[in-house]
Amino acid sequence: MKEWICGFFMAWGMFLAIPCPLKIWNEKARSKMLCCLPFVGLAVGGVWVLAAYLARLLPATVGGLLLAAAPWLATGFLHLDGFMDVCDAVLSRRDLPERRRILKDSHCGAFAVIGMVLLACAQWSVAMANPTVSLLPLLLLPVASRACAALAVLTLRPMESSQYAAMTGKKAPYTAFAALVLVAAVTVPLAMWGSFAPLAAAVGYGATLWYAYRQLGGMSGDVSGFALTLGELCGLAVLTLVR
Repeated sequence: MKEWICGFFMAWGMFLAIPCPLKIWNEKARSKMLCCLPFVGLAVGGVWVLAAYLARLLPATVGGLLLAAAPWLATGFLHLDGFMDVCDAVLSRRDLPERRRILKDSHCGAFAVIGMVLLACAQWSVAMANPTVSLLPLLLLPVASRACAALAVLTLRPMESSQYAAMTGKKAPYTAFAALVLVAAVTVPLAMWGSFAPLAAAVGYGATLWYAYRQLGGMSGDVSGFALTLGELCGLAVLTLVR
């Protein structure tokens, strides 16, 4: 139980901009930290729901901006960094070693800027499409995307330079737990509210992950951030555009 508590606060401290009350780290709890990603997603979903509620009280353009930016603000723009790094690497159309070198380069290239502008425009556009989105599916949308992230990191081959390359030990129980959470996050909104938004986020994550994983030859935090950002855009688009 102690390692699970440690894993939860590790996930909170690493993946949320909300101040963490207990800053601890235990390398043995890394797999448990990944299993706690959906709980981090629940916190992000809570922030997103609050933003969606406030957006109803604001002009459409301002409310749309708040709704679009809420998940990015809750995570301190962490996953946008991965999104931009992958854009720079993949869109360079170089050979694999050069793509990987660009991925780890701390400088921001033209492809990252272009990709970020297009992403922000898309997120803002779909957020403005419906100022009265269903709040409960929105709560579970980040849970589904982060359950996908946990599954991807636990099951896919990591890049040699990735922080996840050092993970050892049995992963099957944690993989099963992440898969169970994903199924719940997708089926509950569908069964109770008829919403496909969390399912769309999961499908979007899987499709973009497959593309980035093949282009870069392995899994990393940047690849996961790229897929998570686009997956949540897909989920938000379904939530606001599908009536």
